[in-house]
Amino acid sequence: MPAESTPVSPRIALTPTGTQSAEVLMLRRAIVAGLNILLYFGLAFWAWSLLGAGGWTLVDILLFICFLLGTPWAVLGFWNALIGLWLLHSNRDAMADVAPFAALDDPAAPIALKTAIFMTLRNEDPTRALHRMKLIKAEIDASGFGEKFAYFLLSDTNKDDVAAIEAAGVAKWKAEAGEGAAITYRRREDNTGFKAGNVRDFLENWGHAFDLMLPLDADSLMDAKTILHHVRIMQANPKLGILQSLVVGMPSRSAFARIFQFGMRQGMRTYTMGQAWWVGDCGPFWGHNALARIAPFRDQCELPVLPGEAPFGGHILSHDQVEATFMRRAGYEVRVMPEEGGSWEENPPTLLEFMKRNTRWCQGNLQYFKLLNTPNLYPVSRFQLIWAILMFLGIPAWTFMLPLAALKPFDSEGLAGFSNCSALTLYILFTLMNLMPKIAGLIDIVLTPGGTARYGGTPKFLFAGITEIGFAWILGASDTFKTTVFIVGLIFGKSITWGGQARDAHGVPWDVAAQNLWPQTLFGVVVVGLMAATSLEFALWALPLTFGFLIAIPFAVISADPGLGETLVRNGLYAIPEEIEKPEIVLKAQLGETV
Repeated sequence: MPAESTPVSPRIALTPTGTQSAEVLMLRRAIVAGLNILLYFGLAFWAWSLLGAGGWTLVDILLFICFLLGTPWAVLGFWNALIGLWLLHSNRDAMADVAPFAALDDPAAPIALKTAIFMTLRNEDPTRALHRMKLIKAEIDASGFGEKFAYFLLSDTNKDDVAAIEAAGVAKWKAEAGEGAAITYRRREDNTGFKAGNVRDFLENWGHAFDLMLPLDADSLMDAKTILHHVRIMQANPKLGILQSLVVGMPSRSAFARIFQFGMRQGMRTYTMGQAWWVGDCGPFWGHNALARIAPFRDQCELPVLPGEAPFGGHILSHDQVEATFMRRAGYEVRVMPEEGGSWEENPPTLLEFMKRNTRWCQGNLQYFKLLNTPNLYPVSRFQLIWAILMFLGIPAWTFMLPLAALKPFDSEGLAGFSNCSALTLYILFTLMNLMPKIAGLIDIVLTPGGTARYGGTPKFLFAGITEIGFAWILGASDTFKTTVFIVGLIFGKSITWGGQARDAHGVPWDVAAQNLWPQTLFGVVVVGLMAATSLEFALWALPLTFGFLIAIPFAVISADPGLGETLVRNGLYAIPEEIEKPEIVLKAQLGETV
């Protein structure tokens, strides 16, 4: 029988699945909005008083505008992390608070729904992709429910040699699986609509035969236990439209990826739990490692072609969040399962690959400007589109603040009445607030029984946690500058194309790093030089923000060095739980075993 849930009075308005009070969610959203507004305007008033103390100059005005644009993302991240930490370490049942729909799952129930598991490819490594699909199929077949699942390789590859390997690999897989195996390969002639267009083609040609779909990226991996658990949840909640798993990084031999995903992992649980507490039925969709109900997705979530030319017009690059808002508009819940386990991806192995991925996300998110007037979206859904835009608009704001802050001491008119002590206090407090998702994640794991053991023990965990913060500051400098330059380019019509991603660990030569990162270095030298020209103390206090620009080139080379990666692996540094105790499917994926 399904797990018992607390009965709710029929007079209380419920979310579509009938598992949560809509009024309770509204109250939570009001609380979160109030906390964010109070903190945001408190910081804004502080900055206003500080900058305007001696009268407003052009530098002051620009600094204040940048502060207003750059602060919202940090404020919401601060509250999400604190709320998540409170939920996980108070006397509350955190999962019952944020995922009441999951209580309807019956672990013994047979699987009734038919699910299509597909992987979208574009010039990716076919061997890796097929191997992972084989592993997933083997585990599901072993569960006894294999007949309820079918598998698709949906290729947008435009390189004939790569496509030939894809087709040959699928043909071999089908021969191994035996006659009647539900395995399909399809290659599109063009990349119309990018990944979303690839999925749309699947829906129109095969979607009618299935109830659910599970999209995967070329680097995705999920175990059968998690897939079946989520299918049963969807089965028990017919008005649940999208169920997003909490995707975590795979063990990696790349130093860059190891350190980056360690930082993501230890802060993800508190942040996602806090966000899910108030987002509720208007949750996120990340485009992969998530179950979606096919009928409403096909009929209600088709993306519009935006008016105008690229970069802001045409087909939408970052499709997933838009599809989530359309699914909720159609009367279905969109939820995230804020718990680790059974759902993985790989992170970029180098700084250059990381920046490349972020620019595509940036252009896609800024396209949302043209969707803000979409009719009938829920307020929280519309807010999520705004938030996705602000995520990237805040980046150039903070980048421009650095040279503006360096110019402030030269502005003698605006220095009258300026309080260095107040400015320093605001800087320190804002830095701590910005770091709260990481701090809350570290606290969560230390407070969780056996938490640090899952990361290799307390000494290694604390060393990794502290040093990863420095890594994140250095990474942030190069990435924010690149994003800022890219956004300026978008204004003048620059655009990007949809291509494959390098996912394997590899080194970055010095000349390649210099060709790509000399602008960051020059920017850092100019900013630090301006600061030091007026006050060496000023330049030293600002180093956490500027040091990453100065060492961008060696950082890219050293963090990608295969030798460093092997050293970290050998010593168990920046390990994640799947490296300490590897699930069988992860071990097979890494060893390249056949199934």
